[in-house]
Amino acid sequence: MGIGTSILLIAVGAIMRFAVSVHSSGFSIHTAGVILMIAGILGLLVSVLWMSVWADRRRGTVVRDRAVVAEPVVRERDVY
Repeated sequence: MGIGTSILLIAVGAIMRFAVSVHSSGFSIHTAGVILMIAGILGLLVSVLWMSVWADRRRGTVVRDRAVVAEPVVRERDVY
């Protein structure tokens, strides 16, 4: 889950929790909104931690240049 998806879940959950005033039996839309907000917050935390771990690994990469050994040039010969 990416950062954008997490923010979308938080927004949809907040709308379901605070802006919708529908009452139904057997299903609580407010509870579903809270669950979506919690899932979005957890997804956002995991995404940020995942990005910070990968950023540390990319910074630690060292590329060393090796000296190129001069190899003899092989040319194709035409035989007549």
